[in-house]
Amino acid sequence: MDDMKDRFKNIPERISGLRDLAYNLWWSWHPAARILFKMINRVVWKESRHNPVKMLRELPREVLDSAVNDHEYLHLYDIALTRFREEMEIKRCWFAEKIADSECLPIAFFSAEYGLHHSLPFYAGGLGFLAGDYLKECSDLGVPLVGVGFMYPEGYFLQKIRTDGWQENPDEILDRDAAPITRVLNEKGEQLVIKVPFIDPPIHVAVWKVAIGRISLYLVDTDIDINDPWNRSIAYHLYIGDIEQRLRQEIVLGIGGSEILKTLGIKHSVLHLNEGHSAFALLERIRERVEEGMSFDTAAEQVRKTSVFTTHTPVTAGHDIFPFHLMDKYFSHYYPILGLSRESFLQLGVNPKETTAGFNMTAFALKMSSYRNGVSKKHGEVARRMWHTLWPEKKEEDVPINSITNGIHVPTWIEPKMELLFNKYLGARWTEDHDNPVIWELIDDIPDEELWQTHYWLKMKLINFIREQVRRRWIENRMDPVNVVTGGTLLDPLTLTIGFARRFTAYKRADLIFYNLDRLQKLLNNRWKPLQIIFAGKAHPVDDEGKRIIQRIFNFAHNPELGGRVAFVENYDEQLAQYMVHGVDIWLNNPLPPLEACGTSGMKASLNGVLHLSILDGWWMEGFNGKNGWAFEGKDATHDAEAIYDILEKEVIPLYYDIGDDGIPHNWVKKMKEAIKSTSPLFCSRRMVKEYATKFYQKALKVSI
Repeated sequence: MDDMKDRFKNIPERISGLRDLAYNLWWSWHPAARILFKMINRVVWKESRHNPVKMLRELPREVLDSAVNDHEYLHLYDIALTRFREEMEIKRCWFAEKIADSECLPIAFFSAEYGLHHSLPFYAGGLGFLAGDYLKECSDLGVPLVGVGFMYPEGYFLQKIRTDGWQENPDEILDRDAAPITRVLNEKGEQLVIKVPFIDPPIHVAVWKVAIGRISLYLVDTDIDINDPWNRSIAYHLYIGDIEQRLRQEIVLGIGGSEILKTLGIKHSVLHLNEGHSAFALLERIRERVEEGMSFDTAAEQVRKTSVFTTHTPVTAGHDIFPFHLMDKYFSHYYPILGLSRESFLQLGVNPKETTAGFNMTAFALKMSSYRNGVSKKHGEVARRMWHTLWPEKKEEDVPINSITNGIHVPTWIEPKMELLFNKYLGARWTEDHDNPVIWELIDDIPDEELWQTHYWLKMKLINFIREQVRRRWIENRMDPVNVVTGGTLLDPLTLTIGFARRFTAYKRADLIFYNLDRLQKLLNNRWKPLQIIFAGKAHPVDDEGKRIIQRIFNFAHNPELGGRVAFVENYDEQLAQYMVHGVDIWLNNPLPPLEACGTSGMKASLNGVLHLSILDGWWMEGFNGKNGWAFEGKDATHDAEAIYDILEKEVIPLYYDIGDDGIPHNWVKKMKEAIKSTSPLFCSRRMVKEYATKFYQKALKVSI
């Protein structure tokens, strides 16, 4: 793995397996592996932000030598490394036995972002974390898959809130040599650099690799010396605002990503596109077949029957549409290669509802894939309605867009202390079959006291983490006293705590709970049964409305009349997300329906016993059973805000503060148990990946044989 040994000459041979472990994100969802790094030096582990590569680079030899002399450490090391190496050697294909006489060639999974761990900050939100969880689950299950995405050297962005509440967007530069990624090398031992086909002036990309258990993720990086400055900046950030640069980014991802797989000799039977950003990969699959002598129609049909497209966007404005003149600029030489006229090519991406709008990447992907799905049952309905014009001869309910509801990777999102509790009562091997609802019935065997004490410990952990973040920024002279107050220093662990953390954009309505300030103020400042709210999340750098919502909430947070019971925690990332979905009491979700395609943060909260209070949209329409949280129908801002106040005032707050003589709110804990056992097996990525495999992959693989 390139120069890994040279980087870690300080590691004694007896524990040299830490090198391999550090560069495989398998450790990120296996507590027995993480503890190996934490035990060496807890302070450095924390300061590295749980990045073992960075930590190992900084530790002096004598610290690592002390681990070699610790018999308890070596015992845990041997157990974890043995399990890691055994898993990496397993070559089974989870569903191969259902495909007669076939070799299980990889499925190529393309996505513009992957949320894997906060040491790799090339993610923006739910789409990325869904993709990251998907790859982890494919590793666990043995689904043969290879991922393709972007290396964003400047990440998404850091978030800094000014004293007036306005979000600033400083870049977060990724130190590639201190992250769990490796260079892909060519036969000369140099980093592999390829030229993106059919682009002039030429664009070159360097190739990186992330090991995710048994899954390889290849990342495209344009920030290399051979490229001119405009080309170098293609991969600087996710979701570039400039439309031409966005087009170039998607060409590099789809066509360049396909070229990487070809160069590496990785043949794939099925192409799975996670949203339309990488849809040009479909063109490359067609072009390869045309060059082999097929007609365009024959090649397109073969590609169509072996391609899967997952759409996540129920908002028309969220789909990429490129003007025809830009398509001509970059693809005019591509048309004849496919044997198509300009008009025939452009028609591939035309939405019949908006024929002059441009080349629609989602319309193109839907037309060129036989397997299509939304990400919840409700979103499937919305997608069939949105794209009915592509199949005008069919009734809306017969539009061929299926639905597979998203799920979360349970080993990643279960808090280790909660996992230990589950091990005790569900059995130590419950994670191996965690999509089986029968296993989760054992949740009822957990004594109320133990579940509540675990939850309260996680709540303290969240609040201490928030306070520590504020304290560190204060000490480093980077924080104004106003931000100290708004950042969460006044939070009280004994108070009923609502969490709201996600991307800040208008339709998610983060500030809806402030709609009737007088009514909210009474709930917050109730002397005997108070309420507090923790907000976190970023607005896209060009989304001024999202920034204005953050500003309004920030200003509420330092309003003394709200009693210091509103906090806005800046610089939301995967680490803070973990703390919040583990530690708050209520997870609030109130988007404008039906604009929440699915949503997964509520699933993560429910897994850890945090109760969901949500509008009936996305996954909650399938998940809510009347006993595992709270729900309300969406109408308008006035109705929805009042519904939240009513539920809080009449149901949530009384239940939370209904505490028995033993100090336990038993009825609340009963609801926590119902949330865990009713949602965990149904909304996990294991169920989700199995659905993709049985509904789509098996059928597509049979065609490709």
